Amino acid sequence: MPLIIVALGVVVLLILIMKFNVNTFISLLLVSVFVAIGLGIPLTKIVDVIEKGIGEQLGDLVLIFGLGAILGKLVSDAGGAHRIALSLAKKFGKKRIQLAVIMASFIIGIALFFEVGLVLLLPIVFEIGLAVGVPLLYVGMPMIAALMATHGFLPPHPAPTALVQSYHANTAYVLLTGICIAVPAVLIGGTLLNKTLFHLKPAVYEHSGNEELLDKKRIFDDNAVPSLGLSIFTCLLPVLLMIATALINDLVPLPSLTRQIVGLAGSPPGAMMISVLFAFYSMGIRQRRSMDDIEKTITKSIRQISMLLLIIGAGGALKEVMIAGGVGDYVAHLFRGSPLSPLILAWFVTVLLRVCIGSSTVAALTAAGVAAPLVHATGISPTLIVLVTGAGSIFGGHVNDPGFWLFKEYFDLNIRDTFKTYTVMGSVLSLIGLLLISIVSLFF
Repeated sequence: MPLIIVALGVVVLLILIMKFNVNTFISLLLVSVFVAIGLGIPLTKIVDVIEKGIGEQLGDLVLIFGLGAILGKLVSDAGGAHRIALSLAKKFGKKRIQLAVIMASFIIGIALFFEVGLVLLLPIVFEIGLAVGVPLLYVGMPMIAALMATHGFLPPHPAPTALVQSYHANTAYVLLTGICIAVPAVLIGGTLLNKTLFHLKPAVYEHSGNEELLDKKRIFDDNAVPSLGLSIFTCLLPVLLMIATALINDLVPLPSLTRQIVGLAGSPPGAMMISVLFAFYSMGIRQRRSMDDIEKTITKSIRQISMLLLIIGAGGALKEVMIAGGVGDYVAHLFRGSPLSPLILAWFVTVLLRVCIGSSTVAALTAAGVAAPLVHATGISPTLIVLVTGAGSIFGGHVNDPGFWLFKEYFDLNIRDTFKTYTVMGSVLSLIGLLLISIVSLFF
């Protein structure tokens, strides 16, 4: 019965978003109330449950998302992302241009949210394609692969960061393992799959891109933008701090106070704060940008994530309703002793929600409400359940996915060709991620 109530809630959510174009945040709140009533939660307790879900879901995520958005925008506006992309393309050359695009997109994608990274990188990727004389889509597909992988597997992106909280996982371990999963997945999807599609569907790769959108790209003076090393270091600093902290805490005996200081600096909010302060200098003051200019960058970055934060909070409300209504416990009891792997179950539930809802973040958060009790019931690694849920969240992006339309418009594709490229790429990356995570689970 609880699963039927949840299924009906998801159907109502889809109808509200897709049929009536109701705002996603409002739709999630309405469905949370309907599902809570259906699951028998007392009417006097529904508001408390929703408030608890929103509060627990956002919590320190507001800090991480806000600081992450500021960091990415500082790197973008200073020309750091521009420098990374074009410098790597020049060093790798035409024969290895896919690897150059993957590396640039992966580095930039760690610091930027998916849609922001997509809008930022697409004009730069077009520049690379024109400079080396290859089809624009041929260099666009590796970019999409890298951005999807960072979005699905690596904190501080919304879904992985929120899942770390939901599954009570260790951020540093998720980051380290996520990189080990994401890199081979991107290399397979971004190079081998891309080459296969290029040979099977050459007509799709003949599109020249949307010139009207390309004209809006920012022009940078190559002599005035930050150096390659400084740009890469600024983007990777939060990752380096979190990884270094995990290694130091596990391998180096430290006095109590020193360990506390290291832990503070390497926590996700602490690492992001230190990185933003460094970016003030590296991407701001060092580039002779005024504080007024830097303030405008910060304001724009926060404005970009305001609705995302509301949606994430509402997704947390729906998740809490499922937990309070006993859905998670019901599923855990249903599959306790079952031969079906909890990893496959978490991935499958997330895929269904992703295909239906479109938002990878909402899909992941909603699936976490169902799968979280399985972590305790089965003893599965929280790190792996975070990553497999993230893998499911990038599967099969289509017409209800904003990235689908951004990709279609920039490359001037029709709907059918966008399905053949964007949708196929996300699905393949998700399946590769599931396979690799399943292999890792045999040893941990």
